[in-house]
Amino acid sequence: MSATTDKKVVINKRQKGLSREALGKLSQTELIDKIVQLEAYNFQLRNLLHKKLTEHDRSNAEYAELLGKETEATVPKESTQSSKVQKQRKFDWSSAHRRHVLLKVTYFGWDYQGFACQEDSNDTIESHLFRALTRTCLIESRATSNYHRCGRTDKEVSAFCQVISIDLRSKHAPETQLESAALSSEIDYCGLLNRVLPKNIQCVAWMPLRSPVYSARFDCTSRSYRYYFPKGDLDIEAMQEACKLLVGHSDFRNFCKMDVHNGVTKFIRNLQAARVAPCEERLNHTGYDMYYLEIKANAFLWHQIRCIMAVLLLVGQQREQPRIVSDLLDVETNPCKPQYTPALGLPLNLFHCDFRDRTTRKLNHHPADGDEDDEAMDTSAMEVEINENSAVEKDLTNWIYNEENLQKLIENVQSEWTQFSVKSTMIRNVLQELENLLETNYHQKESVTAQVLLLQDSVKPRQYLPLLERKRCESLENRIEHFVKKQRLIVKDES
Repeated sequence: MSATTDKKVVINKRQKGLSREALGKLSQTELIDKIVQLEAYNFQLRNLLHKKLTEHDRSNAEYAELLGKETEATVPKESTQSSKVQKQRKFDWSSAHRRHVLLKVTYFGWDYQGFACQEDSNDTIESHLFRALTRTCLIESRATSNYHRCGRTDKEVSAFCQVISIDLRSKHAPETQLESAALSSEIDYCGLLNRVLPKNIQCVAWMPLRSPVYSARFDCTSRSYRYYFPKGDLDIEAMQEACKLLVGHSDFRNFCKMDVHNGVTKFIRNLQAARVAPCEERLNHTGYDMYYLEIKANAFLWHQIRCIMAVLLLVGQQREQPRIVSDLLDVETNPCKPQYTPALGLPLNLFHCDFRDRTTRKLNHHPADGDEDDEAMDTSAMEVEINENSAVEKDLTNWIYNEENLQKLIENVQSEWTQFSVKSTMIRNVLQELENLLETNYHQKESVTAQVLLLQDSVKPRQYLPLLERKRCESLENRIEHFVKKQRLIVKDES
C-alpha cells in the first residue's frame, strides 16, 4: 500500500473569492471585469434554475423574486399581494423561546431526488421539510436552527425512521420546558408540519432533549437499512451464508462508490449485523415471495448497501460463490474494485436508528448545519467511555406521539398501500394468465423467474464474467493523487 493512505488527507478549503482588502487593491478596470464576470455567471445560474423548476415553482412569488423580471409576468397578482401581507406580518423571533428536539420523519422517496437539499433541484425531502418548518414559523432559518440529520438517503430511497435534531419554537421558557405540564401543552409539532407537508413525507413523533448540542448524526450509534427484493431464482441460503462474511470491522472500498473528492479516504466500517429474511411468515415458495436484506452498522459509505446487494444477488444467482465477499474485503489482495453496477435504489429503506443516552459533544461545539463533514463518524469507540458514568442524567427523554396524528398517518399510508396493492394484484393476475398460456402452448417444465432482473438495471449479459476477472476501477492512491493535483485535496503529515 502507498504511504499516502498513512497520512491525513483533507479537503482544500480555499477561500471563495477575494477578501475586502484584496478587492480594495484592484484597479477600476479590474473591478469592472469582475462585476461583468459575476453577472454572466449569475445569468447562467438563473437559466439553469429556470429549466429545473416546475410550472408550480415558477408561479411562486419566492422564486419569481429570485429569478428576476422574466418570471414576474407569470406570478398572479393575488400571490404578489399575499406575499406583501406576509412580509408585513413577519414573525417576531426576538421574544420567541426555542427548544432542542429530535424529529422522527417517515417518507417514501421514489418520487424525490434524495433527502439532502441540492443546488440544481428543488424536489428533495429536506427542501420540503424546511419549507414546512419556515412556513409554520417553527424555525427562523436553516442556518440558525442547529440542524443535523441522521442519514443522507439517495434518490428514490425511502425511510421509516429518518431522525433530525433541530431547535424549534416553543411556548415555554427553557427552565420549564421539560415539565410534564409544558410537554402536554406544547405546540403539536408533528400535526402542524403534517398539515403542510406532502402526504408521502410525514412526521411521526418528536422528543425533547436536555442537551442543546445533541446531534442526530454524531450521537447515532447505529443505523439499520432494509433492502426489499423478490425471491425470483435466487438461492437464499447462499445469500445468508455470504451475509455472515460481511459482519465485523472491514475495509469496504470494494463495496461502495468512492467519494474521494469530498475527502472520504477511510473505508473501514463496523458492520454489526447482516441477514436475509422473508417479509412474511407464510411463503408460497414461488419466485414472487418477498424477502429483505437487513444491515446494521455504525455508519455507511456512499452506495455501500446497494453495492453489497449487487454482489449478494450474483451469489443468489449462483454466478459467484459466497466466498467472493471475503475476497472483496481483502484489500491487500484486491486493492481495486471490480467494475459492477450497484443494485437499484428504490427498494432501500432507512428502517431504524439507535442513539446514545448522552451526547459526546461539548457545549461550545455548536455548528450551524449538518454538512460540517461529509464522512460518516465512527461512534463505536465513544460508547464505552460514556456508559461508565451512569450517574449523569440522560440527554434523551421519551418520544412523544399523538393519537390523532398517528391515525391520520395510518390513513395516508393505507392510501399508498391501496394504490400500489391494486396495481400489484392486477399485474400478478396478468402474469398468471401469461404463465398459463406459456405452459399450455409450449409445455415448458421450468417457469420464467426474472423478478430480480430490474434490481440489476435490467441488464442480462449473454456470457457472465466473474467479478475478479473484470476490469478494475482506479486505486485509492491514484484517486488521491489525482485530486491533490487538482488542488481539491491536501495530504498532511499526521505527526
